[in-house]
Amino acid sequence: MENKLLVLIVNDMVIFPNNEIRIEFDNNYDRQMVEIVEHIEDNLCLIVNPIGNSKDITSLPKYGVLGRIKMRMNVPNGKTRLVMEGLDRVELFSYQEDGNFYKASYREVEFLETDETNNYYTILIKSVEDYINKVPYMGNAIITQIEHVDNLNDLCDLVASFLPINYEDKKKYITTIDPIERTKYLISDMKKDLKLVELEQKIESEVEDELNETQKEYFLREKIKAMQKELGDGNSKDSEVEKLKNKLSKLKCAPKIKEKIKSEIDKYESLNINSPELGMVREYLDWMLNLPWKHYTKDTNDLEKVKSVLDSSHYALGEVKERILEYLAVKQNTNNLRSPILCLVGPPGVGKTSLAISIAKSLGRKSAKISVGGINDEAEIVGHRRTYIGANPGRIIQGIRKAGTTNPVFIIDEIDKMTKDIKGDPASALLEVLDPEQNAKFSDHYIEEEFDLSSVMFICTANYVEQIPYELRDRLEIINISSYTEYEKLDIAKNYLVPIGLEEHGLTALQVQIPDSSLMTLIRYYTKEAGVRELQRIIATLLRKIVKKILLDKNVTFFEIDDSQIEELLGKKKYNFMSLDKKQEVGVVNGLAYTAFGGDTLPIEVNLFKGKGELILTGSLGEVMQESCHIALDYIKANAKEFKIDSDIFKENDIHIHVPEGAINKDGPSAGITITTALISLFTNKPVAKSIAMTGEITLRGRVLPIGGLKEKVIGAHRSDIKKIFIPEGNKQDLDDIPKEIRDDIKFITVKSYQDVYKKIFQSSKK
Repeated sequence: MENKLLVLIVNDMVIFPNNEIRIEFDNNYDRQMVEIVEHIEDNLCLIVNPIGNSKDITSLPKYGVLGRIKMRMNVPNGKTRLVMEGLDRVELFSYQEDGNFYKASYREVEFLETDETNNYYTILIKSVEDYINKVPYMGNAIITQIEHVDNLNDLCDLVASFLPINYEDKKKYITTIDPIERTKYLISDMKKDLKLVELEQKIESEVEDELNETQKEYFLREKIKAMQKELGDGNSKDSEVEKLKNKLSKLKCAPKIKEKIKSEIDKYESLNINSPELGMVREYLDWMLNLPWKHYTKDTNDLEKVKSVLDSSHYALGEVKERILEYLAVKQNTNNLRSPILCLVGPPGVGKTSLAISIAKSLGRKSAKISVGGINDEAEIVGHRRTYIGANPGRIIQGIRKAGTTNPVFIIDEIDKMTKDIKGDPASALLEVLDPEQNAKFSDHYIEEEFDLSSVMFICTANYVEQIPYELRDRLEIINISSYTEYEKLDIAKNYLVPIGLEEHGLTALQVQIPDSSLMTLIRYYTKEAGVRELQRIIATLLRKIVKKILLDKNVTFFEIDDSQIEELLGKKKYNFMSLDKKQEVGVVNGLAYTAFGGDTLPIEVNLFKGKGELILTGSLGEVMQESCHIALDYIKANAKEFKIDSDIFKENDIHIHVPEGAINKDGPSAGITITTALISLFTNKPVAKSIAMTGEITLRGRVLPIGGLKEKVIGAHRSDIKKIFIPEGNKQDLDDIPKEIRDDIKFITVKSYQDVYKKIFQSSKK
């Protein structure tokens, strides 16, 4: 009679007839096992071991075991434990898929006892008894169970379940039906195991004769080594130690470092394989053996080639290019020069990081890059002590290892954005890295040995030089990278961005032409930045849309972009070029600001109304600008008679100073004369021309102090069609940095005190 049951596919273990076995599986991961167990009827199923690792229907064998679930229990750790009992060996046929499961028909396998099977029964009993007597790890429990077995078939299954053989060998005992054949297999496997036992005893005897009790630990290691040698196992811990020693012998480093690594290898060799310290020591050795202690790359000596590489990757930036060429020239002349520690300071998007990478390429050096923006833990720089769990070297050593050389170009981004808190001061930790007098003996807490960083060319980047910690600023060679003018952006777009964009999008100049007028439209109306990062994205967006049009419309093969097509492809203009209101107003004066986008105009508005003489400030002003407002008002009060202002106006009215775009924080020491001019305009009821802008701080005595970022501010003013700018006399020398086309278009008036501003704006209007 044929019966049909669910098939339970089991890997890595074999269940024999008349034998019990425990199975434990995780409900969260082995969903198939859970579902099969849930659907087993009457606790009966067919247990099979697949051929190979596959579980498809073609891998299921012809013979298996009829099994029964004796017990099922959910363990508190989220697993399920089954006690399965093997009942009989069965022949399987007619496998069928039933949803996510397999079912199969089966019939029990019949065994007939003969004189021959009885003889083999006696032979197997004697072989098992002899085997148990010679093998120390076999208990006597099997003897008791053998006494209750009276036929060869059951005896074979019992002995096979006890025998220490691997999974694949055990499977053959299920699929071999003839008990005589199984007996032969069993006797052969027991003889193989006996040979291994004898060999182990021989090895143990040989090693034990040479060692005394005080060398017990060493004896155990030698025993394992000898066994692995006999078994041909080369992937042992000892072979790994040999590899570490070979690597150490080839490592170029100071003798002190070699001695330290050798000591750690000896420690690693002596540790027990189950010791929790083993992994920590191995990780430390990995770092020490893979650091480039003395692996230098050769710098390019061809100065013309270096200059050519820098010019091909970056427009202008003559000062930084000149500094690199000077360094190489002196290095060639002396052959012994410390690498400079440069700091490129400028607004986002002007190419500081990419320039540093180009410097590495031009020198023929490897490069490494880290960002320290937002770091507040000094361990990020100097590493963690090895005693901590999960300890690692700091970012400096990690970068050196990644570069693979002792003299890479090491880029440290956003050095002005580090923070200081309870975890330490990363800026102070970075001091040892960036101080030329100290970095030859840099010590990382994890490495615990000095590493020479004097050959590394460090290039730092920052947006604001004022925010770089002073102790670091003192060690850096500051190179300012200014905002690009519109004409510089136009050249960069023509010579760099457009050709690169065409290549990246699979286009050529024969398919797309973007004239200068269209590029200027993109620069003026779709970007507002100091650099060209946003311009690059806008050009990429434009080219993507062109590619789509070419692919959709096979008749279109050439595009010459004009202003109408730009608006069609990119939408309405985002920014208004020269957008200042030309209408003169009392109490409104244009200031100049240095922002994350570079320079910009900053109109300052003032008003007054009946009150008690209070000063109201709005527009998200920082502390410095708030002080400027108070100083400006107090200066006017002290000189009210000279400015022909009735002093009662200060007592009877409240004064409100506002800087538009109140959601944006504003601060900086350059708004003093602008605020003063706006207040005098209000008090005297005289408007100031909208084509005028000014920048400079004022003191209580009326002196005008120099400011920073003049070039960026002037570029922003020119963008807004400013025609006249008042600047402090202390900034007169900075006018040489401003492009000639802008200097020719704007009139600059230098002033020493506010009286110079007053005369030019308010007194000259009378004439």
